[in-house]
Amino acid sequence: MIICHKKEDLRQVVDGLRRENQTIGFVPTMGALHDGHLSLIRKGLEENARMVVSIFVNPTQFDNTADLEKYPRSIESDLELLQIFSKDVIVYAPAADDIYGNSISSEHFNFNGLEDQMEGQFRKGHFDGVGTVVKRLFEIVQPDTAYFGKKDFQQFRIIQELIKKHHLPIKVVGVEIFRDKDGLALSSRNERLTKAQREAAPFIYKTLKTAKNRFGTESAKKVAEWVEKQFAEQDLLTLEYFTIADEASLQTIQRKTKTKSYRAFIAVYAGDIRLIDNIALN
Repeated sequence: MIICHKKEDLRQVVDGLRRENQTIGFVPTMGALHDGHLSLIRKGLEENARMVVSIFVNPTQFDNTADLEKYPRSIESDLELLQIFSKDVIVYAPAADDIYGNSISSEHFNFNGLEDQMEGQFRKGHFDGVGTVVKRLFEIVQPDTAYFGKKDFQQFRIIQELIKKHHLPIKVVGVEIFRDKDGLALSSRNERLTKAQREAAPFIYKTLKTAKNRFGTESAKKVAEWVEKQFAEQDLLTLEYFTIADEASLQTIQRKTKTKSYRAFIAVYAGDIRLIDNIALN
């Protein structure tokens, strides 16, 4: 497995693969890898000769300094986990100056309002940080295809918009959410949950599944009111938001239309640990 810490070294490796006409997939990560990340890499290797996996905790997408400091970092165990892919994976694990130079700051993006909904309301500047780092990683890696998990569905839609707006010759693929046996969506933040919080957390997906069933016969407003009531009765989980939105625009819906696809989105706190999830409703 090749490990690069400098973009020049990565470019040299990628250019060599290009000369051999090998296709290249890309999975950007912030480390603390788990089976969800591995599912993205496996999906990529079904469609590409090689995969580049970046490991970089991006400071510009955190609106909370404490959250950035607490974000799990485990580069040694990450690299050990990636060994199963052997030479099929190239790791890019840069320092911040390799991405940002001397100025760690975000560009400002207009994603046609996608950035203003849900996560954008509660994490100001988050998607400017995401857009900045992903755009720079795309420029460095220059992949044929990039893979993103649908757990961060809003981010997935924003990356689609980023590629469209900047006319990047990259295909973006959304991969279904990888869940534990009890339904909890895999996340690097799950490592920080206490035993009691971890036992309570599957309630999030259980509620989403019931909300999906209720959406078949009830209005979005009624479903949202029901979800809020369920979490009001929870001791260890605090609802930040629940919304049913149009998958394309991410706008909260007022009424259902048969021709559109909808998705329910949720953000929940377990102590100071923030968990997000979503479910397709059509």
